[in-house]
Parts: sequence; structure tokens; C-alpha cells
Amino acid sequence: MTTRIIDDIFYSERLVRFSYCDPAGIVFYPQYFVMFNGLVEDWFNQGLGVNYAKYITEQRRGLPIVNLGCDFIAPSKIGEMITLGLRLEHLGTSSMKFEVTCSYKGVVRVRAKMVLVNMDLDKECAVPLPDELRGLMVGFREGKLDINRYHEDG
Repeated sequence: MTTRIIDDIFYSERLVRFSYCDPAGIVFYPQYFVMFNGLVEDWFNQGLGVNYAKYITEQRRGLPIVNLGCDFIAPSKIGEMITLGLRLEHLGTSSMKFEVTCSYKGVVRVRAKMVLVNMDLDKECAVPLPDELRGLMVGFREGKLDINRYHEDG
């Protein structure tokens, strides 16, 4: 899987696997939401340098989707290498609004807007984003994070 940041968008390429598809060989639409959740995890891990698993299991924070809108423009097919993109549109006290896309050869096939909320998993309520994480997110939104160099040199 290749990941990169260009300006304020995090990109991740992934192969459309058989397990994502219906019998016609096209992505079954709920699988896009699974992929978009995976994209947020990849963004945390590779884009922000924050261990997503530890954020959930040790800090006891979660990031559930609380609002989601999606346009399905064209199907994706088994065997294609698609590109998922994530852009942070708005950062609230405890919420984040993202635009996510799925493209193939530069043509957008799916576009979604989703709002996630930082949640205390034990108290089951929204809580403010930690200052350090907020700082990383602001840096990303401003195009100041450069993982491309890290991956090329590392």
C-alpha cells in the first residue's frame, strides 16, 4: 500500500479485492465505508504518526462516524488499484469533518462527507481532542506535514 500527502490531502492506494465485491465483480457499496474507516486509521498511523490502535486501546478514545453523506458516481471493479483521498474540512472541539474520495486513474468514483467525533469509550460521550493531536491535525490541514520525504528517506 502506497500512502502520500499532497498539500492537505492524504492519499492511500489499495487493491480492490474479491472480498470487497458482489457477484458482479464490483465493490459492494458498504465496503467503501469499511475502506474509508481504514483510510482514517492509515491517516492516523502514517499521516499523523499517531498509533491508532493505542489511541483506542490505551487512551480509550474512539472516533465514531456521526454523520455521513455519500455520492456513488461509478463502480470500482475487482483487480483495480484505487486511490482513496482524505481531506480535513473542519476541526471542531471534539469533531472532525472530512471529505473522502475514491478514484481510479484520476477519475472520482465515490465522494463522501463524514463527521467523526472524539469519544471517551468508558464514559460514552464526546470529549475534546487532545492538544497534541489537534496540533498535528491543524498542521495537516495547513499542508505542513510531509510524510513523503520520510517514506522516501526511511
